[in-house]
Amino acid sequence: MEQSAANNVPGVPHPFEQGQMLLIDKPLDWTSFDVVRKLRRLVRTKKVGHAGTLDPLATGLLILCTGKYTKKINDYMAQEKEYTGMVTLGAVTPTYDLESMPEQEKEYAHASPELVDALIAERFLGEIWQTPPIHSAIKKDGIRVYELARQGKEVKLDPRRVTIKAFEITDFRLPVISFRVVCSTGTYIRSLANDLGAALGCGGYLSKLRRTRIGDFSVEQALSIEEAEAYIKNVFEGG
Repeated sequence: MEQSAANNVPGVPHPFEQGQMLLIDKPLDWTSFDVVRKLRRLVRTKKVGHAGTLDPLATGLLILCTGKYTKKINDYMAQEKEYTGMVTLGAVTPTYDLESMPEQEKEYAHASPELVDALIAERFLGEIWQTPPIHSAIKKDGIRVYELARQGKEVKLDPRRVTIKAFEITDFRLPVISFRVVCSTGTYIRSLANDLGAALGCGGYLSKLRRTRIGDFSVEQALSIEEAEAYIKNVFEGG
């Protein structure tokens, strides 16, 4: 990748050190830090961060900030989030998603759209208490709790107050329930799936997740990794 002449002239600012926001559609099986690491190399500055982690098995909108724009990360993180996804009923997993194997299988035939809608209205809308998964990046005594969980150590996390503004079922084909959720920052959709399964008495885990919106930014505006690479190359070449 060739640098433009401007990037070799003393006193001319580096385009990404000055600060830019990049909307990225995170691919499946990439960690959020994988995306940061990739973009950090492309934009040639170490000052790159993201505004809200997506798990490896989730796809969708990731806001990245470079240079001076990293000061805005907390503002973006605080904004409302929207997700679509699937909950599979009839089993649970230790991670609340498919990063671990389903276990403790139970009958789920009693679940119906009417029962699920009633439970959502009663327990999963508005301000609710939610306990984060022990397989998460939350720190306890300075250590990521997923590291403790992987070591087989007992981890106890306190419930947190989150706000679920919308939780609607978009398709119902047992054992899979498709959904759309609008929520506050700090909400774990994996916990929502696990808790819904528990409320139904049959267990459930998150089998698919896509973040579609952060505040006013939509995944439809986001670039794929390949598109981001082409865009960054164009910036450096002065296009």
